[in-house]
Amino acid sequence: MLPRLSRLLAGATLTLSLTLAASLAQAARAYIVVDATNGTVLESQNPGERLYPASLTKMMTLYLTFEALKQGRLHWDDRLVMSENAESKDPYKFAVGAGRSISVREAVLGMIILSTNDSAVAVAETLSGSEAAFGKVMTAKAHELGMKDTTFTNPAGLPDPIQVTTATDMARLGMALMRDFPEEFKLFSEKRMVFRGMKLHGHNGVLMAHDWADGIKTGYTEASGYNLVTSATNGARRLVGVVLGSDTEAGRDAEMVSLMEKYLGPLPPPAVANSDAEMGDTGSN
Repeated sequence: MLPRLSRLLAGATLTLSLTLAASLAQAARAYIVVDATNGTVLESQNPGERLYPASLTKMMTLYLTFEALKQGRLHWDDRLVMSENAESKDPYKFAVGAGRSISVREAVLGMIILSTNDSAVAVAETLSGSEAAFGKVMTAKAHELGMKDTTFTNPAGLPDPIQVTTATDMARLGMALMRDFPEEFKLFSEKRMVFRGMKLHGHNGVLMAHDWADGIKTGYTEASGYNLVTSATNGARRLVGVVLGSDTEAGRDAEMVSLMEKYLGPLPPPAVANSDAEMGDTGSN
């Protein structure tokens, strides 16, 4: 009886923990605007509220990828073999098929421009052996960077009630990418890529439409709402903005533009939209 009771209590504790994590992550919206030159917070709302990162998670996967490249543990032309697990990460992926490979460069551009889940998992499995092991490395690095309220469990940002972050922590990560990998950070301004002969376009509306924006990452799941981290400059000042939990993609983008214009001054009008077909946007992005 006692062992069975212990198992029941353990199960109840786990269920309660997951419920609390979910309620925390769905409690509020949040935003923050930070001066990237000195870290000064210019404006915020609920900056410490724990919310779901969705595909903003890939910012940390990319941080660790850049670190591995810098340390020589990865090289841009190395091939990453897609496992069945990586191939299964619907809905957004390269979908080359299990057993086939992509280059590290393709994986990086895929995560940045197209938010490909399979490439994030391929990097994680290559560097750490499994998503779970990589999640621990991600969380440790987050805490090392001062992201004390962030927990990562998977590299792509697919739903997990334990995987949470804050607007403050995402701003820290954006600035860390900018500071620690200045050359690689330039890739976040890329709006399109060619993959296997296909011309593929990104879906970061702020980046696509505004020349003053030069990254960083979008995110969406049903539980998280629409998320966005943006780096922007007027030539004299650089900001990092974070918007979490918006109800719509258009609302998220409009809020970010409003925040940036408030502190950067009048900015050029949106560029003419590209008429080429873009890849769809249907999941963690």
